[in-house]
Amino acid sequence: MAAELKQKEIVPWHDFVAGSLGGMAQVTVGQPMDTIKTRLQIEGPNGRFTGPMDCLRKTIKNEGFLGLYKGMASPLVGVAAVNALLFAAYSNLKKIQEPYPGGPLTLTQIGIAGAGAGIVNAVLASPVELLKIKMQAQYGAGSTVRYSGPVDCARQLIKEHGIRHGLMRGYWITVIREIPGYAGFYAGFEGMKRYLTPAGENPATYPLGLLSLMASGASGGVSYWFACYPLDMLKSMFQNQNNPPKGAFYIVDAAKQVYREGGIKPFFRGFSPTIIRAVPAAAATFTTYELVMRALSGL
Repeated sequence: MAAELKQKEIVPWHDFVAGSLGGMAQVTVGQPMDTIKTRLQIEGPNGRFTGPMDCLRKTIKNEGFLGLYKGMASPLVGVAAVNALLFAAYSNLKKIQEPYPGGPLTLTQIGIAGAGAGIVNAVLASPVELLKIKMQAQYGAGSTVRYSGPVDCARQLIKEHGIRHGLMRGYWITVIREIPGYAGFYAGFEGMKRYLTPAGENPATYPLGLLSLMASGASGGVSYWFACYPLDMLKSMFQNQNNPPKGAFYIVDAAKQVYREGGIKPFFRGFSPTIIRAVPAAAATFTTYELVMRALSGL
């Protein structure tokens, strides 16, 4: 995703189409493990699940296999806008750092571009993920759930708390998460892609094979979560609360409270299914993006 296909301008609508399809591939492949991750994050140490496998078993037993796909509608519908914004910001932030048009960038510069793109991306990613989390947190079906779908969820949140504290709840923790997350995401992908490119070839133009692209994508996905997972746990906690957090330093206050109650361990609830999910989901994202870009560019 990060690599330039040629030493030339990337056509914006190519980026949009490839990014949208890549994002859809990520949601489709990764949603089941994402649901497990979110439920473990918000349940707490004394929740209904003893671990990832217990959560998986109980979810399928009580809600059927499709229960693992709860909350999928929100990211699937919003993925086009989210990825279009992310890729456009990333491409432009790379461009302004180039020593000359099409010039090479260091991995540090790639990371800076990714971090900046994450900041921009948060304005759309935050509400999309909020609706996803609210739907995933609903355990059961029919009359036992509060929201009938993401549209109903958005309507109720806005009615009760307004846009700022309702639909945009968790925006600032999303921004803070995306800075290290997308720095790792893009640097991890680009670093592995360069490593797998044969000596003497230009990583920006060399067409890696399918397995190499998937390995590069997986590297980016795993790097993302290693860089920001504790922040993601806090974000899920804030966005699942019935009422918006209060105080200017609510993020720091919540982190201190979580640490006092359980030390470091609670910050990594749901980490194992997240890493398991990251490998195929990110591999699907990057591989789809690269292959679509090659097709659209006539390679």
